[in-house]
Amino acid sequence: MNETELIPHLFRTEYSKIVAVLCKLFGIEYMSTAEDIASDTFLLAAETWGLKGLPQNPTAWLYKVSKNKAIDLLRRSKLFTEKITTAITAEENSVTEPEIDLSAQNITDSQLQMMFAICHPCISAEAQIGLSLNILCGFGAEEIADAFLSNKETIYKRLSRAKEKLQADKVKIEMPDAAAINQRLETVLTTLYLLFSEGYYSSSQNTTLRKELCIEAMRLNLMLIENEQTNTPAANALLSLMCFHASRFDARINNQGEIILYEDQDENLWNTELINKGKYYLNKASTGNQLTKYHLEAAIAFWHTQKKDTPEKWENILQLYNKLLQVEYSPIAALNRTYALSKANGKHEAIAEAEKLNLSGNHLYHSLLGNLYTDINTIKAVHHFQTALSLTKSAADKITILKNISTLQ
Repeated sequence: MNETELIPHLFRTEYSKIVAVLCKLFGIEYMSTAEDIASDTFLLAAETWGLKGLPQNPTAWLYKVSKNKAIDLLRRSKLFTEKITTAITAEENSVTEPEIDLSAQNITDSQLQMMFAICHPCISAEAQIGLSLNILCGFGAEEIADAFLSNKETIYKRLSRAKEKLQADKVKIEMPDAAAINQRLETVLTTLYLLFSEGYYSSSQNTTLRKELCIEAMRLNLMLIENEQTNTPAANALLSLMCFHASRFDARINNQGEIILYEDQDENLWNTELINKGKYYLNKASTGNQLTKYHLEAAIAFWHTQKKDTPEKWENILQLYNKLLQVEYSPIAALNRTYALSKANGKHEAIAEAEKLNLSGNHLYHSLLGNLYTDINTIKAVHHFQTALSLTKSAADKITILKNISTLQ
Protein backbone atom coordinates (compact mmCIF):
# COMPACT_ATOMS: atom_id res chain seq x y z
CA MET A 1 0.00 0.00 0.00
CA ASN A 2 1.54 3.35 -1.06
CA GLU A 3 1.16 6.65 0.80
CA THR A 4 -1.79 7.72 -1.41
CA GLU A 5 -3.80 4.71 -0.25
CA LEU A 6 -2.35 4.44 3.26
CA ILE A 7 -3.04 7.97 4.54
CA PRO A 8 -6.85 7.83 4.04
CA HIS A 9 -6.84 4.37 5.64
CA LEU A 10 -4.83 5.56 8.65
CA PHE A 11 -7.01 8.66 8.92
CA ARG A 12 -10.01 6.36 9.38
CA THR A 13 -8.28 4.16 11.95
CA GLU A 14 -5.98 6.53 13.89
CA TYR A 15 -7.36 10.09 13.68
CA SER A 16 -10.12 9.49 16.22
CA LYS A 17 -7.70 7.75 18.58
CA ILE A 18 -5.32 10.72 18.58
CA VAL A 19 -8.20 13.18 19.07
CA ALA A 20 -9.65 11.15 21.96
CA VAL A 21 -6.32 10.92 23.83
CA LEU A 22 -5.57 14.63 23.38
CA CYS A 23 -9.11 15.67 24.33
CA LYS A 24 -8.82 13.63 27.50
CA LEU A 25 -5.49 15.33 28.25
CA PHE A 26 -6.51 18.90 27.42
CA GLY A 27 -10.18 18.74 28.42
CA ILE A 28 -13.25 18.91 26.20
CA GLU A 29 -12.99 22.71 26.04
CA TYR A 30 -9.95 22.18 23.81
CA MET A 31 -11.62 19.73 21.44
CA SER A 32 -10.87 21.95 18.43
CA THR A 33 -7.21 22.13 19.46
CA ALA A 34 -7.01 18.32 19.60
CA GLU A 35 -8.63 18.09 16.16
CA ASP A 36 -6.19 20.67 14.76
CA ILE A 37 -3.18 18.73 16.05
CA ALA A 38 -4.48 15.47 14.57
CA SER A 39 -5.26 17.17 11.24
CA ASP A 40 -1.85 18.88 11.12
CA THR A 41 -0.21 15.51 11.76
CA PHE A 42 -1.89 13.95 8.76
CA LEU A 43 -1.09 16.96 6.57
CA LEU A 44 2.57 16.63 7.53
CA ALA A 45 2.41 12.91 6.79
CA ALA A 46 1.06 13.61 3.30
CA GLU A 47 3.86 16.12 2.63
CA THR A 48 6.72 14.13 4.19
CA TRP A 49 5.83 10.64 3.02
CA GLY A 50 5.29 11.88 -0.52
CA LEU A 51 8.86 13.23 -0.60
CA LYS A 52 10.75 10.75 1.56
CA GLY A 53 8.64 7.62 1.25
CA LEU A 54 6.82 5.70 3.95
CA PRO A 55 8.43 5.39 7.40
CA GLN A 56 9.13 1.91 8.73
CA ASN A 57 6.12 2.13 11.09
CA PRO A 58 3.63 4.72 9.75
CA THR A 59 1.24 4.43 12.72
CA ALA A 60 4.05 4.94 15.24
CA TRP A 61 5.23 7.94 13.17
CA LEU A 62 1.77 9.54 13.43
CA TYR A 63 1.66 9.02 17.19
CA LYS A 64 5.16 10.41 17.69
CA VAL A 65 4.49 13.52 15.60
CA SER A 66 1.10 14.21 17.21
CA LYS A 67 2.67 13.72 20.64
CA ASN A 68 5.47 16.18 19.84
CA LYS A 69 2.99 18.72 18.47
CA ALA A 70 0.93 18.43 21.64
CA ILE A 71 4.00 18.86 23.87
CA ASP A 72 5.07 21.93 21.89
CA LEU A 73 1.61 23.40 22.31
CA LEU A 74 1.59 22.70 26.03
CA ARG A 75 4.94 24.42 26.43
CA ARG A 76 4.02 27.64 24.67
CA SER A 77 0.34 28.21 25.42
CA LYS A 78 -1.91 28.88 28.35
CA LEU A 79 -2.58 25.15 28.38
CA PHE A 80 0.90 24.89 29.87
CA THR A 81 -0.15 26.90 32.90
CA GLU A 82 -3.54 25.23 33.23
CA LYS A 83 -2.48 21.62 32.79
CA ILE A 84 1.15 21.38 33.83
CA THR A 85 1.48 23.81 36.76
CA THR A 86 1.38 20.95 39.25
CA ALA A 87 4.49 19.47 37.67
CA ILE A 88 6.67 22.40 38.84
CA THR A 89 8.94 21.14 41.61
CA ALA A 90 9.76 23.26 44.63
CA GLU A 91 13.42 22.25 44.60
CA GLU A 92 14.29 22.88 40.97
CA ASN A 93 11.55 25.38 40.04
CA SER A 94 11.39 23.59 36.70
CA VAL A 95 8.79 21.69 34.75
CA THR A 96 8.80 17.97 34.08
CA GLU A 97 8.27 16.75 30.54
CA PRO A 98 4.52 16.63 29.82
CA GLU A 99 3.26 13.05 29.81
CA ILE A 100 1.12 12.05 26.84
CA ASP A 101 0.09 8.42 27.11
CA LEU A 102 -0.45 6.85 23.69
CA SER A 103 -0.45 3.27 24.97
CA ALA A 104 -3.05 0.88 23.55
CA GLN A 105 -4.89 0.79 26.88
CA ASN A 106 -5.10 4.57 27.22
CA ILE A 107 -6.26 4.90 23.62
CA THR A 108 -9.05 2.39 24.30
CA ASP A 109 -10.00 4.06 27.58
CA SER A 110 -9.95 7.53 25.98
CA GLN A 111 -12.14 6.51 23.05
CA LEU A 112 -14.64 4.77 25.32
CA GLN A 113 -14.80 7.80 27.64
CA MET A 114 -15.04 10.14 24.65
CA MET A 115 -18.03 8.17 23.32
CA PHE A 116 -19.99 8.76 26.49
CA ALA A 117 -18.85 12.39 26.88
CA ILE A 118 -20.11 13.23 23.38
CA CYS A 119 -23.39 11.45 24.12
CA HIS A 120 -24.11 13.76 27.06
CA PRO A 121 -27.82 14.67 27.36
CA CYS A 122 -27.04 18.40 27.36
CA ILE A 123 -27.09 18.19 23.55
CA SER A 124 -29.79 16.65 21.37
CA ALA A 125 -29.68 13.00 20.28
CA GLU A 126 -29.12 14.06 16.65
CA ALA A 127 -26.20 16.27 17.72
CA GLN A 128 -24.77 13.43 19.82
CA ILE A 129 -24.83 11.02 16.89
CA GLY A 130 -23.51 13.61 14.41
CA LEU A 131 -20.65 14.64 16.69
CA SER A 132 -19.80 10.99 17.40
CA LEU A 133 -19.63 10.25 13.67
CA ASN A 134 -17.47 13.35 13.21
CA ILE A 135 -15.05 13.00 16.15
CA LEU A 136 -14.92 9.26 16.74
CA CYS A 137 -15.39 8.01 13.19
CA GLY A 138 -13.80 10.74 11.06
CA PHE A 139 -16.99 11.43 9.08
CA GLY A 140 -17.15 14.66 7.12
CA ALA A 141 -20.19 16.92 7.10
CA GLU A 142 -21.41 15.54 3.75
CA GLU A 143 -21.37 11.94 5.00
CA ILE A 144 -23.23 12.94 8.16
CA ALA A 145 -25.72 14.93 6.07
CA ASP A 146 -26.41 11.81 3.99
CA ALA A 147 -26.97 9.76 7.16
CA PHE A 148 -29.50 12.32 8.41
CA LEU A 149 -31.00 13.11 4.98
CA SER A 150 -29.94 16.71 5.59
CA ASN A 151 -27.50 19.22 4.05
CA LYS A 152 -23.91 20.15 4.87
CA GLU A 153 -24.71 23.66 6.14
CA THR A 154 -27.22 22.34 8.68
CA ILE A 155 -24.73 19.72 9.87
CA TYR A 156 -21.89 22.27 10.21
CA LYS A 157 -24.10 24.45 12.43
CA ARG A 158 -25.32 21.48 14.48
CA LEU A 159 -21.78 20.23 15.14
CA SER A 160 -20.54 23.70 16.04
CA ARG A 161 -23.39 24.31 18.49
CA ALA A 162 -22.93 20.88 20.04
CA LYS A 163 -19.22 21.49 20.67
CA GLU A 164 -19.95 24.89 22.20
CA LYS A 165 -22.59 23.38 24.51
CA LEU A 166 -20.32 20.56 25.70
CA GLN A 167 -17.59 23.12 26.41
CA ALA A 168 -19.96 25.54 28.17
CA ASP A 169 -21.25 22.73 30.40
CA LYS A 170 -17.67 21.59 31.12
CA VAL A 171 -18.52 17.98 30.34
CA LYS A 172 -15.75 15.71 31.59
CA ILE A 173 -14.17 12.98 29.48
CA GLU A 174 -14.65 10.08 31.86
CA MET A 175 -16.93 7.09 32.27
CA PRO A 176 -20.18 8.27 33.85
CA ASP A 177 -22.04 6.37 36.56
CA ALA A 178 -24.11 3.29 35.76
CA ALA A 179 -27.37 5.22 35.35
CA ALA A 180 -25.80 7.67 32.88
CA ILE A 181 -24.16 4.83 30.94
CA ASN A 182 -27.55 3.16 30.46
CA GLN A 183 -29.06 6.50 29.43
CA ARG A 184 -26.37 7.22 26.82
CA LEU A 185 -25.63 3.72 25.53
CA GLU A 186 -28.55 3.73 23.09
CA THR A 187 -27.06 6.74 21.28
CA VAL A 188 -23.61 5.13 21.24
CA LEU A 189 -25.06 1.97 19.67
CA THR A 190 -27.01 4.03 17.12
CA THR A 191 -23.78 5.75 16.11
CA LEU A 192 -22.00 2.43 15.57
CA TYR A 193 -25.01 1.09 13.68
CA LEU A 194 -24.93 4.10 11.33
CA LEU A 195 -21.16 3.79 10.90
CA PHE A 196 -21.45 0.13 9.92
CA SER A 197 -24.45 0.84 7.68
CA GLU A 198 -22.57 3.56 5.78
CA GLY A 199 -19.73 1.09 5.23
CA TYR A 200 -22.02 -1.78 4.24
CA TYR A 201 -23.95 0.31 1.74
CA SER A 202 -22.26 3.63 1.14
CA SER A 203 -24.42 6.50 -0.04
CA SER A 204 -21.58 9.04 0.13
CA GLN A 205 -18.89 7.51 -2.05
CA ASN A 206 -18.52 5.94 -5.48
CA THR A 207 -17.64 2.62 -3.86
CA THR A 208 -20.67 0.75 -2.53
CA LEU A 209 -18.88 -1.32 0.12
CA ARG A 210 -16.40 0.48 2.41
CA LYS A 211 -14.95 -2.31 4.51
CA GLU A 212 -12.77 -0.01 6.62
CA LEU A 213 -15.87 1.68 8.06
CA CYS A 214 -17.46 -1.65 8.90
CA ILE A 215 -14.27 -2.90 10.54
CA GLU A 216 -13.98 0.30 12.59
CA ALA A 217 -17.61 -0.04 13.74
CA MET A 218 -16.93 -3.63 14.78
CA ARG A 219 -13.76 -2.59 16.65
CA LEU A 220 -15.59 0.12 18.59
CA ASN A 221 -18.48 -2.25 19.31
CA LEU A 222 -16.07 -4.90 20.59
CA MET A 223 -14.58 -2.24 22.86
CA LEU A 224 -18.01 -1.83 24.48
CA ILE A 225 -18.38 -5.57 24.98
CA GLU A 226 -14.93 -5.91 26.53
CA ASN A 227 -15.85 -3.28 29.14
CA GLU A 228 -17.88 -4.73 32.00
CA GLN A 229 -20.03 -1.60 32.37
CA THR A 230 -21.09 -1.55 28.72
CA ASN A 231 -21.27 -5.27 27.97
CA THR A 232 -25.04 -5.36 27.45
CA PRO A 233 -27.32 -7.71 25.47
CA ALA A 234 -28.02 -4.90 22.96
CA ALA A 235 -24.28 -4.32 22.37
CA ASN A 236 -23.80 -8.06 21.77
CA ALA A 237 -26.80 -8.19 19.44
CA LEU A 238 -25.39 -5.31 17.39
CA LEU A 239 -21.99 -7.00 17.06
CA SER A 240 -23.76 -10.22 16.07
CA LEU A 241 -25.60 -8.31 13.33
CA MET A 242 -22.32 -6.84 12.09
CA CYS A 243 -20.63 -10.26 12.01
CA PHE A 244 -23.44 -11.85 9.99
CA HIS A 245 -23.41 -9.01 7.45
CA ALA A 246 -19.60 -8.91 7.27
CA SER A 247 -19.55 -12.66 6.58
CA ARG A 248 -20.98 -11.98 3.10
CA PHE A 249 -18.65 -9.11 2.13
CA ASP A 250 -16.67 -11.07 -0.45
CA ALA A 251 -19.84 -12.34 -2.12
CA ARG A 252 -21.58 -8.95 -2.38
CA ILE A 253 -19.28 -7.21 -4.88
CA ASN A 254 -17.67 -8.64 -8.03
CA ASN A 255 -14.22 -7.83 -9.41
CA GLN A 256 -15.63 -4.84 -11.31
CA GLY A 257 -17.07 -3.36 -8.10
CA GLU A 258 -20.64 -4.20 -9.10
CA ILE A 259 -23.27 -5.30 -6.58
CA ILE A 260 -24.21 -8.98 -6.58
CA LEU A 261 -27.81 -9.48 -5.48
CA TYR A 262 -28.35 -11.82 -2.53
CA GLU A 263 -29.95 -14.56 -4.61
CA ASP A 264 -26.98 -14.54 -7.02
CA GLN A 265 -24.20 -14.63 -4.40
CA ASP A 266 -21.65 -17.46 -4.35
CA GLU A 267 -22.27 -19.07 -0.97
CA ASN A 268 -18.76 -20.55 -1.01
CA LEU A 269 -17.46 -17.01 -0.49
CA TRP A 270 -19.39 -16.56 2.75
CA ASN A 271 -17.07 -16.42 5.77
CA THR A 272 -18.01 -19.26 8.13
CA GLU A 273 -15.74 -17.93 10.91
CA LEU A 274 -17.67 -14.66 11.02
CA ILE A 275 -20.98 -16.53 10.85
CA ASN A 276 -19.94 -18.54 13.90
CA LYS A 277 -18.88 -15.36 15.71
CA GLY A 278 -22.29 -13.88 14.88
CA LYS A 279 -23.97 -16.91 16.45
CA TYR A 280 -21.73 -16.57 19.52
CA TYR A 281 -22.62 -12.91 20.11
CA LEU A 282 -26.31 -13.51 19.36
CA ASN A 283 -26.29 -16.22 22.03
CA LYS A 284 -24.63 -13.78 24.46
CA ALA A 285 -27.35 -11.25 23.60
CA SER A 286 -30.09 -13.69 24.63
CA THR A 287 -30.22 -12.57 28.26
CA GLY A 288 -32.36 -10.07 30.11
CA ASN A 289 -35.90 -9.12 29.18
CA GLN A 290 -35.39 -6.36 26.57
CA LEU A 291 -35.89 -7.14 22.89
CA THR A 292 -34.20 -4.49 20.76
CA LYS A 293 -34.14 -3.84 17.04
CA TYR A 294 -30.56 -5.15 17.06
CA HIS A 295 -31.74 -8.56 18.30
CA LEU A 296 -34.33 -8.76 15.53
CA GLU A 297 -32.03 -7.50 12.78
CA ALA A 298 -29.32 -9.91 13.92
CA ALA A 299 -31.82 -12.78 13.73
CA ILE A 300 -32.83 -11.66 10.22
CA ALA A 301 -29.16 -11.48 9.21
CA PHE A 302 -28.61 -14.98 10.67
CA TRP A 303 -31.31 -16.45 8.43
CA HIS A 304 -29.62 -14.80 5.45
CA THR A 305 -26.51 -16.87 6.21
CA GLN A 306 -28.50 -20.11 5.89
CA LYS A 307 -27.73 -21.45 2.44
CA LYS A 308 -30.86 -23.46 1.75
CA ASP A 309 -33.59 -21.32 0.16
CA THR A 310 -36.56 -22.90 1.94
CA PRO A 311 -40.11 -21.61 2.66
CA GLU A 312 -39.30 -21.93 6.39
CA LYS A 313 -36.34 -19.57 6.00
CA TRP A 314 -38.34 -16.81 4.32
CA GLU A 315 -41.34 -17.23 6.61
CA ASN A 316 -39.03 -16.79 9.61
CA ILE A 317 -37.47 -13.69 8.05
CA LEU A 318 -40.93 -12.27 7.26
CA GLN A 319 -42.17 -12.77 10.83
CA LEU A 320 -39.00 -11.17 12.22
CA TYR A 321 -39.57 -8.13 9.99
CA ASN A 322 -43.16 -7.93 11.24
CA LYS A 323 -41.87 -7.84 14.82
CA LEU A 324 -39.11 -5.36 13.93
CA LEU A 325 -41.64 -2.91 12.48
CA GLN A 326 -43.62 -3.11 15.71
CA VAL A 327 -40.51 -2.46 17.85
CA GLU A 328 -39.18 0.38 15.69
CA TYR A 329 -40.75 1.30 12.37
CA SER A 330 -38.57 2.49 9.54
CA PRO A 331 -39.43 2.86 5.84
CA ILE A 332 -36.33 0.90 4.78
CA ALA A 333 -37.18 -2.01 7.09
CA ALA A 334 -40.71 -1.97 5.65
CA LEU A 335 -39.21 -2.02 2.15
CA ASN A 336 -36.90 -4.91 3.01
CA ARG A 337 -39.88 -6.77 4.43
CA THR A 338 -41.57 -6.72 1.03
CA TYR A 339 -38.64 -8.67 -0.49
CA ALA A 340 -39.06 -11.34 2.20
CA LEU A 341 -42.80 -11.26 1.49
CA SER A 342 -42.15 -11.91 -2.22
CA LYS A 343 -40.04 -14.95 -1.34
CA ALA A 344 -42.57 -16.28 1.18
CA ASN A 345 -45.92 -15.43 -0.47
CA GLY A 346 -45.12 -14.47 -4.06
CA LYS A 347 -44.44 -11.30 -6.06
CA HIS A 348 -48.03 -10.13 -6.53
CA GLU A 349 -48.65 -9.77 -2.79
CA ALA A 350 -45.24 -8.12 -2.35
CA ILE A 351 -45.93 -5.56 -5.09
CA ALA A 352 -49.21 -4.55 -3.46
CA GLU A 353 -47.47 -4.05 -0.10
CA ALA A 354 -44.48 -2.23 -1.60
CA GLU A 355 -46.63 0.24 -3.53
CA LYS A 356 -48.48 1.16 -0.32
CA LEU A 357 -45.15 2.50 1.02
CA ASN A 358 -44.94 5.04 -1.84
CA LEU A 359 -41.24 5.82 -1.26
CA SER A 360 -41.15 7.58 -4.61
CA GLY A 361 -37.94 9.52 -3.91
CA ASN A 362 -35.93 6.45 -2.92
CA HIS A 363 -33.98 4.60 -5.60
CA LEU A 364 -34.05 1.34 -3.57
CA TYR A 365 -37.85 1.44 -3.67
CA HIS A 366 -37.87 1.67 -7.46
CA SER A 367 -35.12 -0.94 -7.81
CA LEU A 368 -37.13 -3.39 -5.73
CA LEU A 369 -40.32 -2.74 -7.72
CA GLY A 370 -38.32 -3.14 -10.92
CA ASN A 371 -37.20 -6.57 -9.74
CA LEU A 372 -40.67 -7.53 -8.53
CA TYR A 373 -42.32 -6.51 -11.82
CA THR A 374 -39.74 -8.41 -13.88
CA ASP A 375 -41.54 -11.40 -15.50
CA ILE A 376 -44.90 -9.82 -14.57
CA ASN A 377 -45.03 -6.45 -16.36
CA THR A 378 -41.96 -5.50 -18.41
CA ILE A 379 -43.10 -1.92 -19.06
CA LYS A 380 -43.56 -1.20 -15.35
CA ALA A 381 -40.28 -2.97 -14.52
CA VAL A 382 -38.33 -0.80 -16.97
CA HIS A 383 -40.09 2.35 -15.73
CA HIS A 384 -39.09 1.66 -12.12
CA PHE A 385 -35.51 0.79 -13.06
CA GLN A 386 -35.22 4.02 -15.07
CA THR A 387 -36.57 6.02 -12.11
CA ALA A 388 -34.10 4.29 -9.81
CA LEU A 389 -31.29 5.16 -12.23
CA SER A 390 -32.20 8.84 -12.10
CA LEU A 391 -32.28 8.86 -8.28
CA THR A 392 -29.20 6.89 -7.25
CA LYS A 393 -25.81 8.50 -6.48
CA SER A 394 -23.93 5.21 -6.52
CA ALA A 395 -21.91 4.37 -9.63
CA ALA A 396 -22.12 0.66 -8.76
CA ASP A 397 -25.91 0.85 -8.47
CA LYS A 398 -26.13 2.59 -11.84
CA ILE A 399 -24.19 -0.24 -13.51
CA THR A 400 -26.46 -2.86 -11.95
CA ILE A 401 -29.65 -0.98 -12.89
CA LEU A 402 -28.49 -0.45 -16.48
CA LYS A 403 -27.85 -4.21 -16.78
CA ASN A 404 -31.37 -4.92 -15.52
CA ILE A 405 -32.83 -2.50 -18.07
CA SER A 406 -30.81 -3.98 -20.95
CA THR A 407 -31.99 -7.49 -19.99
CA LEU A 408 -35.62 -6.38 -20.27
CA GLN A 409 -35.33 -4.46 -23.54
